[in-house]
Amino acid sequence: YCISLKDPQMALAVEVCLKGQLQAFACDNHKDENVLQGLMARVFPSGQRPGIITSRFLDRVHDTSRRGVDHPTYPSVLQSLEVEDPVVANCLIDQRGIERILLIKNAAEARAVMAKPPRNCTQAFSVEGDQIFENRSWSAEQSRPNFLFGDVEEEIRHLQREMENQTAQVGCYQQRKQKVEEDIGKNEDLLKKAHVEQKKTQGKERKLQLELTELQNMEELQSEDLQPLEEDLEEVVGKIASQQAQCEEARAQMAQLKANFEEAEQQDRKLKDQISAMAEEADSMKEDLTNSDQEVMKCKHHSKHYEEKRKTHLDNILALQASLEGQEYELAASVTKATEICPERLEVRRTARNLDNEINLVKTKITTQQAQQGNREEIVKQYKEAYEKYKDTAQQMKCLKSFIRTLNQIITDRLKAYNSLRSMLSARCKYYFDSLLFQRGYTGSMTFNHNDETLFISVQPGEGDKAELSDMRSLSGGERSFSTVCFVLSLWAITEAPFRCLDEFDVYMDMVNRRISMDMMLKIADSQRYRQFVFLTPQSMSSLPESKFIRILRMKDPERGSQDQASSREDPA
Repeated sequence: YCISLKDPQMALAVEVCLKGQLQAFACDNHKDENVLQGLMARVFPSGQRPGIITSRFLDRVHDTSRRGVDHPTYPSVLQSLEVEDPVVANCLIDQRGIERILLIKNAAEARAVMAKPPRNCTQAFSVEGDQIFENRSWSAEQSRPNFLFGDVEEEIRHLQREMENQTAQVGCYQQRKQKVEEDIGKNEDLLKKAHVEQKKTQGKERKLQLELTELQNMEELQSEDLQPLEEDLEEVVGKIASQQAQCEEARAQMAQLKANFEEAEQQDRKLKDQISAMAEEADSMKEDLTNSDQEVMKCKHHSKHYEEKRKTHLDNILALQASLEGQEYELAASVTKATEICPERLEVRRTARNLDNEINLVKTKITTQQAQQGNREEIVKQYKEAYEKYKDTAQQMKCLKSFIRTLNQIITDRLKAYNSLRSMLSARCKYYFDSLLFQRGYTGSMTFNHNDETLFISVQPGEGDKAELSDMRSLSGGERSFSTVCFVLSLWAITEAPFRCLDEFDVYMDMVNRRISMDMMLKIADSQRYRQFVFLTPQSMSSLPESKFIRILRMKDPERGSQDQASSREDPA
């Protein structure tokens, strides 16, 4: 899981080299090893378990520059593996020494290299999995990799083929098993029959034994009268004599038949000898016939071979003719092109070979120039495209410059109009501020500094020219509130908004300033009925005149727990 191959062809060699360590686990300490063994005991209750390598985990790979093999042509196992985890690489270095093992695809080259091993090289593996030492080598037991295969689809196809072979073998074995079972059934039937016959034979044997025993125990009866026996004996002797005569006649007949048989046998041997001779002649004739057939087949083969050669030569002749026609066509085309360049044909003393060399030299120069500067057609094409882009860009730049000049003129005109409008609005604001202060008998000034974006306000609350203009910070609370109301009303005069709101404008005013301020605001609101004015104040507005354009809303007093003065907020509109 933790390793992969740079060259998938060496999968079998790496598997044979690492062996069981491919399935091993790595642990940092013995406590982890005990935990892993407990897990394995549940998964592998019996049988062989994977190996466990217990070694301290390090965050870097061991330095193998001194003890590792470094061959200019063939990599070591460590160099051919891609291992991201340094713990896995260190385990393989410590347990197997993969930095000192070479991987050589060709077994013959591996043996030649290991005949005089390189520095720090202990062994080598070929692509077939052969393990090669300095003076000996071993062949691999497996023919395919089981874990490090590169092409998964090829491995699946291989396993499918093996599964099909195993299925076919299982079918054959099942047929053999069925046949053996049938033979076993037949043999069992025969065995049963043999047992039955044996029992019958044993019964007959016991019966005969009993009869024999009875006959042996029986006493011979002694006959007192021998006359009948003698008559029987004479009769038997006569029969014997007649039988002997018949036997002699049968022997004579047998001798005659034997002679006839020997004669027939001799004739049969003669016939067999004749047949053998004829068979030998037939065999020789068959051999001759076979040789003749072979000669005929050989002649046919030669005829076919030479016919194919003839056809090949004809094809070559046709190809050469076609090539000749093509060369003539090319020659005619070249002559035509040369005529276009030079109408008169020049007689030169140089050979065609010198001309070809000069043409090749020119082509080489052209190729070199094209390699350095690029293809001429491509460069011309790029130049045309760049020129078209340049013309489009120049036209766009011209249009943009004209547009920018127009914009600059428009911006200049607008800036002039803006400065003029700003000056008029500043003058209007100053006029309104002076007129509003004059209603209270105050005089003041507003200084706009548009460059610094500042505004300086000064108010003279005294009588005429006797008092000097003073800063807003030197005014009393009522004077400052009145001046602020005048400033806000003058700002309203130069701004355009459908709603005008002012909150707690009379908090620090006395009755005179409050009355004058309220009269000014109501006068301005009455003159601008197309706008809505909202004034919020904690003072009582009961002194205002009744009008359909004025609407007063009184809010409830807030709940404060102590005796607070009731405050009201009115909304004249």
